[in-house]
Amino acid sequence: MPFVKEKFIVPKEMPAFLYIMRTFDATQGEAQRLITKGRLLINGMSMWRPGEKIKGEIEIVYFKAHSQNHSPLFQNKDFMILEKPSGVLVHPNTMSTPYSMLDEIRHLAGNDANATHRIDMETSGLLLASKHKKAETYLKNAFEAKTIQKSYLAWVDGKILEPFSVTKSIKTNNDYSLTKHKVFIDDSGKFAHTDFKPLHYDENLDATMVACYPLTGRTHQIRVHLFHVKHPILGDPIYGTTFNASNAYLDQTLEDEERMIQMGASRLLLHAQSLYFQYNSKFYVESKTDFSKMKNFICKKEKRRFNR
Repeated sequence: MPFVKEKFIVPKEMPAFLYIMRTFDATQGEAQRLITKGRLLINGMSMWRPGEKIKGEIEIVYFKAHSQNHSPLFQNKDFMILEKPSGVLVHPNTMSTPYSMLDEIRHLAGNDANATHRIDMETSGLLLASKHKKAETYLKNAFEAKTIQKSYLAWVDGKILEPFSVTKSIKTNNDYSLTKHKVFIDDSGKFAHTDFKPLHYDENLDATMVACYPLTGRTHQIRVHLFHVKHPILGDPIYGTTFNASNAYLDQTLEDEERMIQMGASRLLLHAQSLYFQYNSKFYVESKTDFSKMKNFICKKEKRRFNR
């Protein structure tokens, strides 16, 4: 478990935030945030005032990284690039999340290390992480400024023979009563553009592997753009399936076999393939995963059903 509760002995009276700073080599801000989140306990009860003086036995709930030995694809003194497996979160979404990529990042580089961009849980592929705060600020700003170029690979439903582009604005969904889509195409949304290039068509599966080049970085951009042109990504549990199937997936009640039929694959077949950026020098890194083999996860075309 990444979040643990451990006992500590405060040998002499001191402000709570100061003890946290010294024990965890934290900044004053980090120490104060830990306390205001109720993660310092005295006699089993959270205390909330960072400046309050403490002494004796206390308990602290904190993130303690546990590695599963995912070695970086590349690293230097400033950052690392890892291959994220499908099904693994980048950051824990609750204190009970058993494992996330943050475990590997912090295990390798300490508490100041962090992921610098988002990847959906079921998307696999390259994850860029900083090793210190200066690198984190630089890389996050570079993603925001669109100076880091990313490419993806996807297996999609149907036959695509020619390259194409989608320029459709994307808006956040505020009403999940009729659809589980997190975003949707809408002229009042934020500008979004993606270029697509078909790489291989498998006639037996009626599926095409495509390269995806997002010019912008909107939430679920590649997924919703491919759904919009009626070539949903195989295995997508949100776009290209029914409300009931999406709801069952989100409630974790959808059977594996039913997911194959309703969504076309046992996982979201989207993969972060390459990163091109500058950090003192220029870097271009490609995933070592053979994504063409991911077609083994695809449901036979005569069995799968889509809601387009």
